[in-house]
Amino acid sequence: MTRYALRAASLAAALGLWQLLTSLDIDLWLRFSQFPTVADVARTFADRLAGPDYWTDLTDSLTRILTGFLLAAVLGVATGVLVARSRLAEDLLGPLLEVVRPIPAIALVPVAILLFPSNEQGIVFITFTAAYFPVLVSTRHAVRALAPAWEEAVRTMGGSRWRILGSVVLPGALPGIFGGLSVGIGVSWICVISAEMISGQYGVGYRTWQDYTVVDYPGVFVGMVTIGVLGWLTSTAVELLGRRLTRWLPRTSYVPGARTRTPKGAPPAGPSPTTGRTTGRTEETRDEHLV
Repeated sequence: MTRYALRAASLAAALGLWQLLTSLDIDLWLRFSQFPTVADVARTFADRLAGPDYWTDLTDSLTRILTGFLLAAVLGVATGVLVARSRLAEDLLGPLLEVVRPIPAIALVPVAILLFPSNEQGIVFITFTAAYFPVLVSTRHAVRALAPAWEEAVRTMGGSRWRILGSVVLPGALPGIFGGLSVGIGVSWICVISAEMISGQYGVGYRTWQDYTVVDYPGVFVGMVTIGVLGWLTSTAVELLGRRLTRWLPRTSYVPGARTRTPKGAPPAGPSPTTGRTTGRTEETRDEHLV
């Protein structure tokens, strides 16, 4: 409860500072007099919630995000495993992927406009591209980092390639895969909003840009808050799903600044005078953290 109270207090303090600086028209170096107040944004937010356009934009953006992200999750994991496990696939696909990967997804908007018959399909393509490469790279590194002894043990017991893939490769790479998914969903939101601003019809990004063109700054901040909340909710959902699917992994709780407690009668923590290796509870804690 203390942690939740601190989080709520930090958010309340940020909103209070925003209201204070904008209501007093503070202009030192940053021009807070140009900003809408928290009260103005709240009133505009309430008006938007009462209308149908806000919910239409919300539904369109979520549909685009989920469609592109799910495609990226499936194809990114499959390509990452394939490239990490097959030299032939790495030689054929690796150079092409490494050339395309540094290109920002938002720079592919002209390609999407020329390639797809509708703006909707182009925006989904931009969202897919944004999430695909973080998932691909994380999966590839996670699979390559697996201990060879696990695969050898399954092969010794007569396991097939599919058995190794299902019981060793994918479960062992899950933490890295969900790390890529968490990054991918955040990048997807950035790119889908940008794509909606450029070529969208409806959507949170499209509405935010329209508010900017008509100088409706409270509406712009409503769009920014909506994007932030949606990004936080989707990232949290991915993280919770990852914890659920990797609940078999050992968990450690790290408390910054906490002192290591040495059990009574146990050797003191620190380097051993004979071997120079760390003994006691510190070594156990380090080993548990590495696992």
